[in-house]
Amino acid sequence: MKLALYQGPAIDGDIEAGFIRIERQLSAAALAGARMAVFPEVFLPGYNRPDLHHSLAQPLGGEWTRRLSALAKQTGCGITIGWAEADGGKVYNAATCFDETGAQIAHYRKIQLYGPREQESFEFGDSYTVFDLWGRKAALLICYDVEFPQHCIALAKQGVSLILVPTANPRGFEYVSEALIPARAAEMRLTIAYANFCGSEGDITFGGHSVIVGPDAKPLASAGVGETLLVTDLSALDRIDGTILSQQQADYRRVGKTDDT
Repeated sequence: MKLALYQGPAIDGDIEAGFIRIERQLSAAALAGARMAVFPEVFLPGYNRPDLHHSLAQPLGGEWTRRLSALAKQTGCGITIGWAEADGGKVYNAATCFDETGAQIAHYRKIQLYGPREQESFEFGDSYTVFDLWGRKAALLICYDVEFPQHCIALAKQGVSLILVPTANPRGFEYVSEALIPARAAEMRLTIAYANFCGSEGDITFGGHSVIVGPDAKPLASAGVGETLLVTDLSALDRIDGTILSQQQADYRRVGKTDDT
């Protein structure tokens, strides 16, 4: 099965331009044979638009998610995308996954909000989301979440082998794509798809370097700093030599008092 990952500039609050771009990229991904495309964090209405997070946030089942569902069905390519979710007077940094029929198959709220900027806009999520994708047990994390090994360990313990990660990683933090994502993937024998922005939005310049990494810590596909649509065939994972993969889950030995992770 082919997985796509879209790296592009932020829409900076222009919702209609954002949906035009989503349709274009989903159509391109479908033409390349992909059945799912991962987009960046808070793609709607824009990551670095805190002035819009509360005023434009939509509920789950609202206009944005209805349109996303329709586009997935229309193009024949599923979508995983970050957006600002309104619920009960609160706003969450959320990600939702629709399959190629337009059915919602996963919804998640970011657990690890990064610093005052995010914490002023959003409430903390408090639970994982695990779902089936093409016979693989999958999960969603958002940006900073995946940098914590504890979350990847907890998901691996639930049998997850694929994590889709919308992100908004700034320039200067390329070590996340180059070191932390491969490490998280290798430690728990995961495949991680990490979809970042490129270009600038307000006072943030994004770092690009989106990547899809397999459980052997090697990239299946990677981007530079410009707009890119990555497409990779996950069947390549079946050809990885299992004898070289990490045995940490089986071999870990607790010392003293520790938590469950």
